[in-house]
Amino acid sequence: MSIKKIMIALIFLLFVNMCYTEDKAIDLVDPFIGTAFHGHTYPGATVPFGGVQLSPDTREEGWDACSGYHYTDNSIAGFSHTHLSGTGIGDYGDILLMPTVNNDQKTKGDNKNPDSGFRSRFSKENEHASPGYYSVLLEDYDILAELTATQHVGMHRYTFPKSDNSRIVIDLEHVTQKGQKNTELQIEIINNNTIQGLKKTKGWAPEHYVYFYAKFSKEFEKVSINNKDGISKLKGKDIKAYLNFSTEKDEQIFVKVGISAISMEGAKLNLETELPEWDFDKIRFNAEKQWQEQLGKITVQGKNKADLTTFYTALYHSSLAPNIYMDVDGQFKAMDNKVHQSQDFTNYTVFSIWDTYRALHPLYTIIDQERSTEFIEALINAYETGGSLPKWALAGNYTGTMIGYHAVSVIIDAYMKGITDFDIEKAYEACVHFSNYNPDDVKGYNQAFRDAVMPKAKLYNQKFGFIPADLENESVSKALEYAYDDWCIAQLAKKLGKTSDYKIYIERSERYKKYFDASVGFMRGKNEDGFWVKDFNPKFSQHRRDQYTEGNAWQWTWYVPHNVSGLIELFGGQENFITKLDSLFSIDSKIEGGHASPDISGMIGQYAQGNEPSHHIPYLYNYVGEHWKTQATVDSILTTLYTDQPDGLCGNEDCGQMSAWYVMSAMGIYSVAPGETRYAIGRPLFDEVILNLENGNKFVIECENNSHANKYIQSVKLNGNDLQEPFIDHFDIVIGGELDFVMGDKPNYNLFK
Repeated sequence: MSIKKIMIALIFLLFVNMCYTEDKAIDLVDPFIGTAFHGHTYPGATVPFGGVQLSPDTREEGWDACSGYHYTDNSIAGFSHTHLSGTGIGDYGDILLMPTVNNDQKTKGDNKNPDSGFRSRFSKENEHASPGYYSVLLEDYDILAELTATQHVGMHRYTFPKSDNSRIVIDLEHVTQKGQKNTELQIEIINNNTIQGLKKTKGWAPEHYVYFYAKFSKEFEKVSINNKDGISKLKGKDIKAYLNFSTEKDEQIFVKVGISAISMEGAKLNLETELPEWDFDKIRFNAEKQWQEQLGKITVQGKNKADLTTFYTALYHSSLAPNIYMDVDGQFKAMDNKVHQSQDFTNYTVFSIWDTYRALHPLYTIIDQERSTEFIEALINAYETGGSLPKWALAGNYTGTMIGYHAVSVIIDAYMKGITDFDIEKAYEACVHFSNYNPDDVKGYNQAFRDAVMPKAKLYNQKFGFIPADLENESVSKALEYAYDDWCIAQLAKKLGKTSDYKIYIERSERYKKYFDASVGFMRGKNEDGFWVKDFNPKFSQHRRDQYTEGNAWQWTWYVPHNVSGLIELFGGQENFITKLDSLFSIDSKIEGGHASPDISGMIGQYAQGNEPSHHIPYLYNYVGEHWKTQATVDSILTTLYTDQPDGLCGNEDCGQMSAWYVMSAMGIYSVAPGETRYAIGRPLFDEVILNLENGNKFVIECENNSHANKYIQSVKLNGNDLQEPFIDHFDIVIGGELDFVMGDKPNYNLFK
């Protein structure tokens, strides 16, 4: 069959699926959503929470290269096996393979000039992606490349034209960011269809190991390593292998690549255990089956297919990370950089917790409590092996990225919601430890890195009772987030009967009050001498060089999720609070400052949906009796700042947080303060949502008279009884039941009165 016929057949199969299996959630997912603008997602093949993310790489320079792929690019350098979804920093891109024909160039060349290397042009009409599968026609070579994956193995299927000079390049030098450094590369030719090796890099992750074991379905006729024939093994910092074949028209060559952070033997065992055969279509089917099961945790019915696509793609993106980070035999690399063994534990990495504690982890306390337990056990293991809970864990490393100590929130939110199948005393110990300044516990790093992992802001918070702006960067944001995390610890201390600790942490949780300047109506920085920082401008932002993290005073003033009533008091009462909150959404969107944070995006007034600090704010109207404003604002965000297009995310996806916000909000609920068990009511977007819970119960959200025009709740009943306030408890959901909305095009001001 010719390449053209294969592409026609693939398109036909996609069409048939759309026509006859529209009830399958997997057919509604579009992995290209978020690959344009600054979403930083990747379109490649993976399984839920998979350790392999096999995806095309199109660029390696600039902020929009964080995932290795951008929708606007028109050439591909190859397909690598590890990628990050939606991060604002780049890393990974390990073990790149590229098939070619009649191209003997030794490097991948430049995206701006595809002819400068072995990369190939491609067109969007010949590129397809679905959960667990990716395909593209490499136009320069007339090769159809198809990808699928298991948990630890990437599988390639390349359909070649007739040629005496077909080739597959293995590029170990390749990275997704030019700032990454290869510290050790190894490659070894085992026989004429097997290669193994190691790629060790230093980048965002200080030490990142990827061992690989690759098998080819066809023996290569010739192999060259770094332009040298006749060698079978090489170590260095820039290694590429060139494998040559003769191929007949439409001949298919399959490649299986197992990876491991532990050893080459582990990579081989992963491959042989998970993918002993060469049946590409079977592996793809198994990946799709896993995705259908994952997406089936929520069943959604609605009239608008674009909304359904946006929803199920958001649920898909919410299921990509954290990633399983251990071999099939139970070996894993822990935070002490040592190999550990366990048969009753699942290790994970890529914890983007500053982002994901807000919506992604609360989502999983509802739809996947077993996975939530595994996440918590992985966090506790990080404490036990590395000396601290992580802020941002990557490839078994502390990174020190972002602020707060929100592993505390993840653990305590789950526990308060009845997820208790873990060592709570050890977890509590880890939370208390993480909240205090313990620099000696972070070993093996230079001082600058230790300061990032264990910032002195914690020391100042202990010593002064506040964080001075002239001593600590981003002081206001750090202080506000510490207050929230301390509130979480206070809740757990109270539940465990630790009265003295409760008193300590509940006092610390009230320190947000020290940063509110009533004369200007904003949270602002205070110097060590107790005076406010001068020259205050609430619209000002200087990325990572001011009092706020990736935001300004307009966005951060509202960060008191654990005590909204206390924040209202600071404003002088509900009327003043409402006036200020209205102003947030109505003032002009200009951000001032020469080096404003690029993360401030998705603007409605000064509200920034494109970055996480704003995500709870639309729900604050529920606390002051103006619930209809929450409904209208959430509706505006859902319908204008999320779409089913490649640029359908208004900011970095951030490992599922942007998407989890959509999933929760489209269902009509949101966790404003993880750590308490209630969710705020928003604006349900769909006619029906069914939560298919692990305990066998179902929680059904019905929405009568629903449409894009009817965005206001007219009535809402829980199990037949009127809700008395715009909140619902977690335990009302997990025991099963029904939440019934009636919608209309005008606010019902008396809904909860």
